[in-house]
Amino acid sequence: MTSFKDDSSQYLIGTVSRRSGVKSDLVRAWERRYQAVTPIRTAGGHRIYTDQDIARLKLLNQATSHGHSISQIARFSLDQLKKLLQHDTSITFSDPHNPVALTGDRKFLAEDYVEKCYAAVLAFDAKTLESHFENAIVELGSQFFIENLLTPLLNKIDQHRKSGDLRPVHEHMASAIIRSLCYILRNNNPCSDYAPRMIVSTPIGQLHELGALLAAIIAELKGWQVTYLGANLPAEEIAVAVKYTNARAVTISISFSNDDHIVPKELRRLRKLIGNKVALIVGGRSASYYEAVLDEVEVLKIQSYEHFRQILDELASANPPHL
Repeated sequence: MTSFKDDSSQYLIGTVSRRSGVKSDLVRAWERRYQAVTPIRTAGGHRIYTDQDIARLKLLNQATSHGHSISQIARFSLDQLKKLLQHDTSITFSDPHNPVALTGDRKFLAEDYVEKCYAAVLAFDAKTLESHFENAIVELGSQFFIENLLTPLLNKIDQHRKSGDLRPVHEHMASAIIRSLCYILRNNNPCSDYAPRMIVSTPIGQLHELGALLAAIIAELKGWQVTYLGANLPAEEIAVAVKYTNARAVTISISFSNDDHIVPKELRRLRKLIGNKVALIVGGRSASYYEAVLDEVEVLKIQSYEHFRQILDELASANPPHL
């Protein structure tokens, strides 16, 4: 049998990404690290995929969403992947209170990655840290990576920086790598035109944007259309973005506290500008420092990632889109 395929079954990576639901960067990562698919190359170096490649990627995407590690299933045949997903479905419907069995394995894997990533930070080895992050995102999935690897790691880095075991430059190096990988963490699935809209930023003086970035990704994973504005913005600019996008909510991250009055002033100003119909959500490492003003302007205070997801669900269901 010839190895050449009919022209009608050949696709470039953009088409493959749209049809499989797997982002192009993730397709390349699965191909490079695990040989999940093996596209042919044109004379110009472009990857060419087939219908079978798309089918594999769809099944792999579903399986990893169920908690399976890509490193363990990347070489499975189509039949094996289908049987795996059928088994997962039977578990889900036979006992809805039982999580997927591999959830515990993923937690163990995440804890192992925390130690390996911290060792790379301590050694100031950016290349190894980036490699660990890339592998972990693929194996754990974005949400699990953020909550069970990234957050514990950042807390550990912060604690060791405060104790003097790490310098600020260690934290900056890790943060820069995380920012560079955010495109992989973002939602693979296209967002509905009717999805609720959100603005995410940090107020003036709040230069650390990682918390805001992660909040934006979590909201995207919940199906929101997110416009991320970056850090250190005045209330007037955030309010203008709300008007331009017709956003239903604004999420603000506060990572640093001091004795000035800038943050309280900006929060009061922002609430006045956006009005009471737009939800104002506030989280971050130092948000509790401003408890009094948060209560005053009636913000929704994020207690945890799970709580943030609950807030997003409640806001989305309170004002469903008009189709």
